[in-house]
Amino acid sequence: MSRQLLAMALAPLLGLFILGIGNGFLATVITLRLDAAGQSAVVIGWVSSAYFIGLALGAMLNDRLLLRIGHIRAYGSFASLVAVTVLLQGLVEHPWAWFLLRLIGGWATVGVYLVIESWLLTAGDQKVRGRLLALYMISLYAAGVLGQLLLGVTEALGGAASFMVIAMLASLSVLPMAMIPRVSPLIEKAEPLSPLRLITLTPTGVMGSFGSGVAVAAVYTLLPLYLQRIGLPVDRIGQMMAVVVLGAMLLQYPVGRWSDRHDRQLVLIAIGAFCTLISAAVLWLPMNLWILAGLLFLLGGGVFSLYPVAVGHAADRAPAGALVRMSQGLLLINAIGSALSPPLVSPVMGALGDAGLFWAFGALGLFLVAFFGWRRSVRPAPVPVAPFSPSTPMSSVGAELAVTEELMQGAMEHEHVEDLSGAVPEVAVAEPLVGPPPPDEAHIAYFDEPEAAEAPAQEELPGIEPLPARG
Repeated sequence: MSRQLLAMALAPLLGLFILGIGNGFLATVITLRLDAAGQSAVVIGWVSSAYFIGLALGAMLNDRLLLRIGHIRAYGSFASLVAVTVLLQGLVEHPWAWFLLRLIGGWATVGVYLVIESWLLTAGDQKVRGRLLALYMISLYAAGVLGQLLLGVTEALGGAASFMVIAMLASLSVLPMAMIPRVSPLIEKAEPLSPLRLITLTPTGVMGSFGSGVAVAAVYTLLPLYLQRIGLPVDRIGQMMAVVVLGAMLLQYPVGRWSDRHDRQLVLIAIGAFCTLISAAVLWLPMNLWILAGLLFLLGGGVFSLYPVAVGHAADRAPAGALVRMSQGLLLINAIGSALSPPLVSPVMGALGDAGLFWAFGALGLFLVAFFGWRRSVRPAPVPVAPFSPSTPMSSVGAELAVTEELMQGAMEHEHVEDLSGAVPEVAVAEPLVGPPPPDEAHIAYFDEPEAAEAPAQEELPGIEPLPARG
């Protein structure tokens, strides 16, 4: 990777890292504040879902603004809007006002992601895109870990301090983008595929993206509520959430490499079963702080790995020229799953208690295992073509041996035929090494036609003598 490319990618990655620090613990702050205000889990779920509804709307609409005003100005507009909505949440603490502000904030946040992803995808070619996107994911998850660790510090300040810090970070993230030379890559407009078209192309990819949205949204919005209700202080909640994101960051690459070497449907089945086992362990094992941290680390690695493996499977089945549209469509499906997650999972917590969160995780994992297994039985993975193994007749040495054997057999027959009729068998002059090209079909002598056999071979092929008889 060239220094020029790294320098071009540094500004958007740095801006994403700064904004991601604040965005990493904003959802946790909102959940804890609503719970402290006495709001029910259902209300908390609806306010949390507003953010993901905004993500889905932005995934469909924000590319038009980006194409119209360019990367740098679009980033400044989206990041400034994130800062304004966060500051307004610090001033107004009504849940339905927060619902509207979270909706706008989600729309602006996905605009930031769209700018960064399109910048990186179009800045490099196919040889370096994988590494650029790996840096993108590392920056995002590292910012999330740091943001969760800042949760206890900002909440200890009280009041609107947390919202002020998050808004300041969103504003500061504009500086790296504004200070670079005004050169940005060009992108082409690409409309996402419709959900029905995606379902027909890759049902496994669609369901994996949807299930990932449900699970990740539940982790960000309802896991802090579970941790608070089991008695953990705010700083411990931030540390536990950091452990979850750390597991996602560290296990992402091994799972991705595993999926590159094996059938991705089997990997998806294994991830679903793994998340179910971890959820069962949280529900039934005797729990202390260290065991809970270890299980949440593994849960983060499994839940956050579901989406990239599903997208990789969909890309394997994508028709030529449809990768970009398929990626955008799966992003929309993921956002829809995220928007539906809190309203679906929070009633389970209301009915089964705080542990209902992990009952929901376990049920989701079992459903995904069943669905992926059914899809594999309906449409199994393509069998790879058997590797080529040369045999003796296929190799150049084998062909040479075959021709030599025929010539030897023809030479042996030549002695017998010459004694009977004096005719020269045609095999004696097959594949000449020198001389003119072989005669056409009108001059070929056949043994069952005596008139043609009496013609001397020297007249047909001058300069070529028949093979001598072997005695």
